[in-house]
Amino acid sequence: MTSALLTDLYELTMAAGYFSAGKTGERATFELFVRRLPQNRSFLIAAGLPQAVEYLLNLRFTKDEIDYLRGLPQFHNAPREFFTYLADIRFTGDLFALPEGTPFFAGEPVLTVRAPIVEAQLVETYLLSMAGFQTLIASKAARIAEVAGPRSAVEFGTRRAHSPEAGVLAARAAYIGGCSGTSNALAGMRFGIPVFGTAAHSWVLSFETEREAFERLQQLLGPHSVYLLDTYDTVEGARLAAALGEPIFGVRLDSGNLVALSRAVREILDRAGLPHARIMATGDLNEYKILELCAAGAPIDAFGVGTDLATSSDSPSLGAVYKLVELDTAEGTRFKAKLSEEKNTMPGAKQVFRFSNRDLIGCHWECPSPHARALLQPVLLNGELAAPLPSATEARAYAAAQVKALPLALRSLFPAEAEGMWLTEYSPALLALRDQVVGALR
Repeated sequence: MTSALLTDLYELTMAAGYFSAGKTGERATFELFVRRLPQNRSFLIAAGLPQAVEYLLNLRFTKDEIDYLRGLPQFHNAPREFFTYLADIRFTGDLFALPEGTPFFAGEPVLTVRAPIVEAQLVETYLLSMAGFQTLIASKAARIAEVAGPRSAVEFGTRRAHSPEAGVLAARAAYIGGCSGTSNALAGMRFGIPVFGTAAHSWVLSFETEREAFERLQQLLGPHSVYLLDTYDTVEGARLAAALGEPIFGVRLDSGNLVALSRAVREILDRAGLPHARIMATGDLNEYKILELCAAGAPIDAFGVGTDLATSSDSPSLGAVYKLVELDTAEGTRFKAKLSEEKNTMPGAKQVFRFSNRDLIGCHWECPSPHARALLQPVLLNGELAAPLPSATEARAYAAAQVKALPLALRSLFPAEAEGMWLTEYSPALLALRDQVVGALR
């Protein structure tokens, strides 16, 4: 859904105000960033960029949408010409962004929008929503993938996501964050994500016997067969699956003591000459439970993670903001900063420079060191795509490499272990600009 009305009303009333004040020719620079990392997060993974770009490239108002706005009491005093202006509006500005899959930290711009002020203002809500949600899920997935290690982690959360479309986007973000695939067929088709599925308890219950259910599944799926073992008795289910023999891909455990059961099932499968048959565990899993299972030596090959991943249940909101930092007017460039306590912002368009063990947030024109990598890259220039965007698979590979480059302690599930492992600071030039802006205001 990419309607221009998918925004907060005040974006539209401000647009009418900018038009009435003759400010439509002013170019504004806004930055999207996170003030503070969520609880239990030492870093975040940028995600959602292709959907943000699609929205910007297709920004326009339909006649019905304009007629709706014209009828709202908030627009009764808006100039008639404003609605004609809306009918012609398109995104003609620039977008700079962290490449999808980039780890980032508090205060660092994730997206920078530079465009005529009405255009830049209208897109705030959508960008915050899209980038915020997918970043949450990708960041959660990175934690799960980190503790799973060489074992597979598969996103199984569509049915528990906050909406069907949220399920599709959660599957995409989880894949970028490090999951091996998803159960969501639409996400698989849209984004080229590997899809995985077994069979539910209803499949087993629909047949007279568990044996018949397994036999029918094997006839249908052959070497892709994965048997759900715990409808009646997990160990007996494993014996049935082992007796069927080849072809088999694996079995799934969905309840009980997963450490003890996985050991018992592994022994049964191995004795039957099926050492390659994989054991998948599901059932309200998260990164902490997976860590415990791995630490206990449970012979589990793959984890299916649903609710906790698709909703990022331990940190369900990001608190991202979208702030005006620069305004080009007829009188020249004006640097903007918010000075209120605990919600202050830094003025001017910025760049994030990554060193091997720290980040520097500086003015966009700086070149602080040949050893630093500038993270924000041009995505749209003058409303047109600057370069093709990476696929979800390419973004996933990039994310894996970038996370691996972070200090091991920073990737811990426990923020106390990561404290002090990464430094983010402002450049002297940016601090001087802030002092200049503050001095002018006082």
